[in-house]
Formats: sequence, C-alpha cells, structure tokens
Amino acid sequence: MNRKTLAFTLPIAVTTLVTLGGASAQTPAKLVPAQSEIVFVSKQMGVPVEGRFKKFDAQIALDPRQPEGGQVALRIDLGSATLGIPETDAELQKPEWFNTAKFPQASFQSSAIKPLGGGKYMVDGKLTIKGSSQDLHVPVALVQNGATSTATGAFALKRLDYKIGAGEWGDTSMVADEVQVKFKLALAGLGAP
Repeated sequence: MNRKTLAFTLPIAVTTLVTLGGASAQTPAKLVPAQSEIVFVSKQMGVPVEGRFKKFDAQIALDPRQPEGGQVALRIDLGSATLGIPETDAELQKPEWFNTAKFPQASFQSSAIKPLGGGKYMVDGKLTIKGSSQDLHVPVALVQNGATSTATGAFALKRLDYKIGAGEWGDTSMVADEVQVKFKLALAGLGAP
C-alpha cells in the first residue's frame, strides 16, 4: 500500500462517520466507540485498499419516531487514519493528503433527516474536509438491539472535491478519485425506532 492509497482512504472514512448520525435535541445519544467503525476503500492502480479512522465522535439527538427534528454532528480526527502501514499512515498527514497540521479534523453537520420506512433514513448535510465543504446524502439503516441502536450505511465520495491528493497525486490513473465509505455507529440511549 502506498501513499496515494492512504490519502484517498481517509476522506472516505470521514464521510462515513458523518453519514451515520441523525439528531434531535429531545433524545441525545452517546456513541459507543468500541462497537463503532468508519472504513474507507479506494483503488490504487485498480486494486482496492482499505483503511479506517480510529478516532471520531458524534453528537446525535434523534427521536427515531420523529426523525425530521433530529440533528447530527460528527468530528473525525484525520490524524487517526490508518491503512495499517506506519510509513503510509505518516504520508496521509502531509499537506498533499490530509494536511493534519492545518486541518486536524473533518466534520459533518446534518441539515435534514428523512424517514424512508422500515428503519431506514436519508441523512442530508455538509461534509467538510481540508476546508472544503460538500453536500452529502447518506442512506442510513437503524437497528435496535437491547439498549444499543446501530446505524449502518455506505456512500461514495470524490477525494479531489476535498483537495485530497494534491500535486502529482491528482492523477486518477494511480489513485482513483472515488472512495467508498462504510460505517457502523453503535449508539446508547437513542430509543426504539
């Protein structure tokens, strides 16, 4: 796995974290980090490369029975991005990729949550990475298991929209522009859908 692959994977992970939330001031939920994950997959020279973010937090207020009034705010520590190779992880921190010295976090803020039926929702909002903000529409499935609710989903984003992979890394024949993001957010105290 090389530097290009690592840089593309981070934006996807950030987008995934942002997508999982939905919030309502009535019912604040607490993220259960040990049971949550944000994974991103990019292609380097046509070969899928998987990475993840190890540190993120979410502020979620959502009543699953009345999701329209919910709010979701997500913060992702870009310095926690990993592809599992220390040298590559160090490259992700550099200005060409996440530029963590200047932009240590990515964020997502919801603007609307729409129920789709059957425990499924569409969460709309803005994802900000490296000072670039883009509208994002994320399908989310919510399942209750005891006292824990789990929000899962997947979406694609374009790394170059967020200036990830600058300079020579802007060549999409080496590292694809599209990054797939998958997330699983375990939430305590959300309430039954």
